Amino acid sequence: MTAVRVETDERGVARLVIARPERKNAFDAALIAELISAIARIDRSSRAVVLQSEGDTFCAGADIEWMRGMAGYSLEQNIADSTALARMFRALYDLEMPLVARVQGAAIGGGAGLVAVADIGVVSTEASFAFTETRLGILPAVVSPYVVRKIGPARATALFVTGSRIDAKRAHEIGLVERVVEPSDLDAAVGRVLEAIRSGGPKAVNAAKRLVREIEGRRIDEVTDLTVKRIAEIRVSEEGQEGLRAFLERRDPRW
Repeated sequence: MTAVRVETDERGVARLVIARPERKNAFDAALIAELISAIARIDRSSRAVVLQSEGDTFCAGADIEWMRGMAGYSLEQNIADSTALARMFRALYDLEMPLVARVQGAAIGGGAGLVAVADIGVVSTEASFAFTETRLGILPAVVSPYVVRKIGPARATALFVTGSRIDAKRAHEIGLVERVVEPSDLDAAVGRVLEAIRSGGPKAVNAAKRLVREIEGRRIDEVTDLTVKRIAEIRVSEEGQEGLRAFLERRDPRW
């Protein structure tokens, strides 16, 4: 039975579902391979992707049986294993459309990394987050680029070196997640985010996501020409013209 599903609805929203609740949706080599394969199958015309899981835990990180099996791995075997995990996170990061994480419960280690790689995290008040790797004598190395990018080096350092668990409120305060809602409102809150995404032009939404990546960490004078080019190009595009006409004519755009 597959542990990962890809479902696409009539609105063009794809759902990437981790379905391994009996193991708290924890990673092992097979699940990582399935996720990489599932990400590749996502329709690139999808308006958004929702990353979610079954059961009461979002993702518990590394599966304990998998970790037990890795205890005797050589350096070369560990590099191969970690490379696969890095490929999975990079595949999620490289999605052209917005990635929304629906988080119903604990997200630990690599599970918290999944939340960090998402563009928007919508979480239940019952959710919690931790990078507990140092308590096992290891590091949150593969997820670190996404975590540092999301919450900054100071807060990432505090979470990494202490391994402390934080609640949904604190995760929101430090920017790890975007919205915190009661458990009963979680699906509706995800739906509201999706509707907001779908209200924008499909190409403009994806271009806005890409724009942030293009200007991040660069000086204003380094990106001025780039930003001028981006707005000029999209204004003269078919989608940009339709959006402007719809605004001026006080009607909904045709997308």
